[in-house]
Amino acid sequence: MKTPLAPSGDRSGLLNHMTYFYQATRTYYQSCRRYTELHKIMKGQALTTFFQPIYNLQDKSHLGYEVLNRPPVSAQFPTTDFFYDFIGHTDQVFSFELFCRDLSLNRFSSALEQAAHPRDTILFINIHPQVLSDPGYRSGQTIQLLSRYNLSPQQVVFELTEKQAVQDYVEFERILSHYRAQGFRIAIDDAGSGYNSLKAIVSLKPEFIKLDKSLVHNIHLCPNQQRIVTLLQEFAADSGTHIIAEGIEASEEISFLRQKGIQYGQGYALGRPARELTYPYLQPF
Repeated sequence: MKTPLAPSGDRSGLLNHMTYFYQATRTYYQSCRRYTELHKIMKGQALTTFFQPIYNLQDKSHLGYEVLNRPPVSAQFPTTDFFYDFIGHTDQVFSFELFCRDLSLNRFSSALEQAAHPRDTILFINIHPQVLSDPGYRSGQTIQLLSRYNLSPQQVVFELTEKQAVQDYVEFERILSHYRAQGFRIAIDDAGSGYNSLKAIVSLKPEFIKLDKSLVHNIHLCPNQQRIVTLLQEFAADSGTHIIAEGIEASEEISFLRQKGIQYGQGYALGRPARELTYPYLQPF
């Protein structure tokens, strides 16, 4: 008869397994709570909508607004970035984008009625490329929404985020042609922040290129940033594209960008996001 093996004194394997199980269970329940909170926010339309102005740096005229939807701060979503990162890793991207599209257009239309603005004021809407690719989004629902709120496609610029989500640029350009034929325009966000943004610019030929704020911050002091912006500016001039410098926070940045011929700008130095549509000219820039 064989002598049975003595039980091992090493319990690290069991401890690791229990630790993994605990962490996985905790993550699952956290995700469930965040899903519940997300649906609660959508059902109650609990997002706060802000509009940030975009100006022509050369003649100081007003181009339009970017719409920004911010969630309430909570234990589940302590920051806006955390909130949107969570959505991007779930199966709720499409439904949330549809919700935001309707909410943004509704509130923009209402804000136009309350402000002394031209009815054809332009609105930049952030949107995930995979949503534009979805047949359900291209079924004409957006046109119907615009008609409901007395807006036109010519007023709407789709600002593409998450450029890494574009896998087939040839097919996506065909999709964008569908929107352009209806009057919509396209902007590429975060230009100069990496390879994907540059590839999107070359492949998709947007009407607007939004310079990443990392290129704009202290640009008057940074020759390397200046060279990148110059290259993008040359490309834009050759392709009939307009440049918008984002994240302008200092008068020195405004002066440099104007001197270099950058057409449009957006940032705290020009106007902070607000719930109303205003021309926040506290002082001339």
